[in-house]
Amino acid sequence: MKPEEIIQKIERELYSVKINPELINFGVVESVEDEIVKASGLSNAGYYEEIEFEDGSFGFILNIDEDCVSIVLLKNSGHIVCGMKVKFTGKVLNVAVSDKIIGRVVDTLVQPIDGKELKHENVFYYPVEKIAPGIIRRGLVDRPLKTGIKAIDAMIPIGRGQRELIIGDRGTGKTAIAVDTIINQKKLDMNLKRVVCIYCSIGQKRSNLASITAKLKDEDAMNYSIIVAATASDPVSMQYIAPLAACAIGEYFMDKGADVLVVYDDLTKHAWAYRQISLSIKRPAGREAYPGDIFYLHSRLLERAARISDKEGGGTLTALPIIETQGNDLSAYIPTNVISITDGQIYLESDLFNSGIRPAINAGLSVSRVGGSAQTKLMKQLSGPLRLELSQFRELQAFTQFGNDLDEETLKRLERGKRINEVLKQPQYKPYDELSEILSIFSVTSGLFDDIDVDKISFSEQQMIKFIRKTYPETVEKLSTGTRIDNNLKNELEKEIKEWKASLY
Repeated sequence: MKPEEIIQKIERELYSVKINPELINFGVVESVEDEIVKASGLSNAGYYEEIEFEDGSFGFILNIDEDCVSIVLLKNSGHIVCGMKVKFTGKVLNVAVSDKIIGRVVDTLVQPIDGKELKHENVFYYPVEKIAPGIIRRGLVDRPLKTGIKAIDAMIPIGRGQRELIIGDRGTGKTAIAVDTIINQKKLDMNLKRVVCIYCSIGQKRSNLASITAKLKDEDAMNYSIIVAATASDPVSMQYIAPLAACAIGEYFMDKGADVLVVYDDLTKHAWAYRQISLSIKRPAGREAYPGDIFYLHSRLLERAARISDKEGGGTLTALPIIETQGNDLSAYIPTNVISITDGQIYLESDLFNSGIRPAINAGLSVSRVGGSAQTKLMKQLSGPLRLELSQFRELQAFTQFGNDLDEETLKRLERGKRINEVLKQPQYKPYDELSEILSIFSVTSGLFDDIDVDKISFSEQQMIKFIRKTYPETVEKLSTGTRIDNNLKNELEKEIKEWKASLY
């Protein structure tokens, strides 16, 4: 082959090569301190964008200064040094989600930590930070999310798409309410969709996480549940991202038209993690040493809970954030923040808990701003007299501490109030279906339990429910399909409960 031909062949091959130039923004590590890396040169980077390091470490940008950016490490090899190159990926921090994560225990980055392999199918990538659905996309919160806890379903109802805060001191049963709610979702109503439940553990001990996981498995609740865990031994960066990742997973199912429940246990520890990160990147401390944007952080998270209109798919995302108080102090910074963001709160009082009332719900300070809109018509009819009787009992109980000379009417109200208190007591991990709740509440508010000893109320309630279910299936059918207890049905119920009482003697 002649030299000219060789040159022409080389030229043809060179011209046939397609070169797609790609602009990659590199930077240099300036300092490393407490899981926070400061790097210069990343001029094109933005908030929450992913950054890769030469040694395989991985993080995201949380702060942008004039000369450098602050990178929070999510994956740290331990070999990051000053002068090391960092690469801007151009991607916002996201998590990989699919239907395959149902029933699994995963970490903040949706990597399995239950010892089994996770194989995604039809994977989607959802950003951990996302703008909440606008008002046009939202619908009315008008479908109940039943907890199986009589006091909540009757007096503080939760709707699908609502944000209901669970607040109280340590050891008052906050997590128990959330777990009971998850367990109760296996009782699928004909008119409602199965709820996908996501339990997000933030800064909890591994032993607590293991016991909750075991309980959900024992109750067959993991078939529709996902656990996202960032335990106390994990870096604060993972604890900070955990609720955002859990919410992103929930949005994936919500966008598919599913009903989703996300439990954030708890946002107090999430606030601690954010405070620690913020102080490390030199953000100015404000009240109780929290940065000024801590309110904005939690509002961005909780505003993503929504009930999407039927035209847009009809999915819902219900948020149950948990906040731990110190000494029943609701006026502290983080509690007041989250109270003002949510649509109501379930307040658990340590004095009630210590006196044997479980769940220890303070009916006076607990509220649901959705209210009866999230109740069935039967439950709404019964909840009014229940709340009235209970509030009158609490007031009379406080008043009668100063005197013993009481009239007959007052004594009667006090005795009925004691029985209402007993009926509202409920063992952990034993959620009630709505029919059992209706029978219990109707019996005690109608005075049919007034002649039963207080210490026998719980046993009598169980026996009465079994009797009605077994002996009068037609009454059960009327209560299950009806919308109101009219006079005829009321008379039938009273007659049947009196028949049960007569069978005891």
